[in-house]
Amino acid sequence: MDFLKSKVTALAPKETGSDPPPRTTEFQNQQLNLFQDFLCNTNEERDRLSNAIDLWDSVPRYSVNRKAANKARENGEFPETYTTAFQHRGRSYGCTISPANVKDLEGTRGYFYPGATEELVEDALRKLATDQHSGFFDKPNYRSGVVFSLYALREELAKRGHTRSYQQIVMALNVLSGSIIEIEARNGDKGEALVKSPYLPTLVAVSKKRIKDDPDAKWMVQFHPFVTDSINQVTYRQFNYHLMMGHSSQLGRWLHKQLVLKYTFADYSKPFEVRYSTVKRDSGLLSAYSRERAAIDALEKVFKDLETQKVISSHERKDITGLRKKLIDVVFKIWPSAEFIKEAKAANKRLSSK
Repeated sequence: MDFLKSKVTALAPKETGSDPPPRTTEFQNQQLNLFQDFLCNTNEERDRLSNAIDLWDSVPRYSVNRKAANKARENGEFPETYTTAFQHRGRSYGCTISPANVKDLEGTRGYFYPGATEELVEDALRKLATDQHSGFFDKPNYRSGVVFSLYALREELAKRGHTRSYQQIVMALNVLSGSIIEIEARNGDKGEALVKSPYLPTLVAVSKKRIKDDPDAKWMVQFHPFVTDSINQVTYRQFNYHLMMGHSSQLGRWLHKQLVLKYTFADYSKPFEVRYSTVKRDSGLLSAYSRERAAIDALEKVFKDLETQKVISSHERKDITGLRKKLIDVVFKIWPSAEFIKEAKAANKRLSSK
């Protein structure tokens, strides 16, 4: 991946951005067309599709436990940053997140980390960007993003089973544009800085009065540099976004995306193995469990949910034990569903034709 040098732009919503508004050519160019052009047969199929971003969707950027953060805030122990580590395709990375200083739904200013709602909003924004008249890609300035209305964003979330109020969506956008995420590649004890940027480097907002007068007034966000880089280098994969958004848990959505990005050879005769220790390390979503067995049970429940949703057809669990039968790790072997195999083959064919 071509790691890029990105500037950190304004962190708060504003009526006009420091970056110039997208030009017509930025809504119509080859790289963007590839991002928006899915391999499918009907408009109904297309409506269910979006793109998983290779490295960006492997960063545990929504793993801060909201309940724990709220409790720490109330006790005056709220940390300035959250640091975690993960691996991607054999390389080790560090991730440091600084929370956004924004107003909550009651109008009280405080610090908030991106969580489940922000994750859903970002996925919905990326889906909206697959519309020919909404997404933009500007290679000279190395930026990408989407122009949208709050109404359209709210409708998109509701359509996928995640209804949010206008106030909740605005707060999520503020958190995404105000939270800074720094990602570094680690080699031994030395860190190689890759990028430090808000989740959404630019947010051009619409005033409350304009929203009241015109719910379709246009907002604009710029995506994280990793998303822009993926669009430029075509390192994304089409997948069943509608099904992913239907999972009830963050861990289910995370695991679904990981299967999309890694289980590209899906076949009945080629099962895929997932270790509990790997999921715990790379997702960051199991650290809140005080008991290891409770976390493992939560992961197994997600696999059962993936079976119900027909992402996988079946799974087997193998416990790895040590002395005195102490549980060290768990290996889950999974087999794909017919639907997932079909979707993986379509994604492979789409990539091979680009």
